[in-house]
Amino acid sequence: MGRVIAAAGAVVWRFAGAEIEVVLVHRPRYDDWSLPKGKLDAGESVRAAAVREVAEETGVRVALGRFLGEVRYRVEGDHKVVDYFAAHAESGSFAPSDEVDEVRWLPVAPARAMLTHEHDRPVLDEFAALPAALTPLLLVRHAKAGSRDAWHDADELRPLSKNGQRQVPPVRALAALFGSDRVHSAPHVRCVQTVQPIADDLGVKVAEEELLTEKSYRGAETAAQRRLLEIVADGGVPVVCSQGGVIPDLVSRLAAEAGLALDRVESKKGSVWALFFDQGRLVAADYLAVP
Repeated sequence: MGRVIAAAGAVVWRFAGAEIEVVLVHRPRYDDWSLPKGKLDAGESVRAAAVREVAEETGVRVALGRFLGEVRYRVEGDHKVVDYFAAHAESGSFAPSDEVDEVRWLPVAPARAMLTHEHDRPVLDEFAALPAALTPLLLVRHAKAGSRDAWHDADELRPLSKNGQRQVPPVRALAALFGSDRVHSAPHVRCVQTVQPIADDLGVKVAEEELLTEKSYRGAETAAQRRLLEIVADGGVPVVCSQGGVIPDLVSRLAAEAGLALDRVESKKGSVWALFFDQGRLVAADYLAVP
């Protein structure tokens, strides 16, 4: 039957003047041209693996973008499953190694033709189906905060529980992988505590967003949606923390207005919606259930 080998990679892109270029790697062991990718380390997430493998194979530090799909194929009797993501090249330079001896930056069409393996081409096609330079926003539901019934003070003061505190580091790590640069939050203690470490990493303050509390959102859905789009319009990669009574409805509204079909709009505590916008319109959305 063979093993199932989990791997991750990316379509790494950059601007070359007004044109988009993507990077291909040449592996001397196989004498092939492929997208950068590699196997997950023990306990590593697919997104962390994609960023690490890109850096190891190309020398480039990237900021992750949207999920592009999964590729499955057989290698020496094993089943390899590779998750691919879009990724913007931020910095770094290539140094040849035994694993990768050459890289090429090419426009999408020549890169597609140069790929050795047919299974890589649909990944590049999916990347090219939308503009490369989308604006990401990470919409976070606060981590676990224990029982509301067991809390005897004002609900907005309820802090994260021990289980909730354990959910914070994965959210923090995700923000770094996406290159987040600012932080917004509903002004409840549990919301702010979920994203405060991200703000600390960036050396910024958490901007409070009253409209993204459950209490304020009810009856002001349009105003809250407008406020979220204002945050998107400011550019960069914002992190926004809100509540379970807000996120599913807000994401559904954005998707419906854009004609974007989403299978199911979940919002578990500590989860993240990676939302991607083109000129203020939602064009892609990935749900990340943080353990």
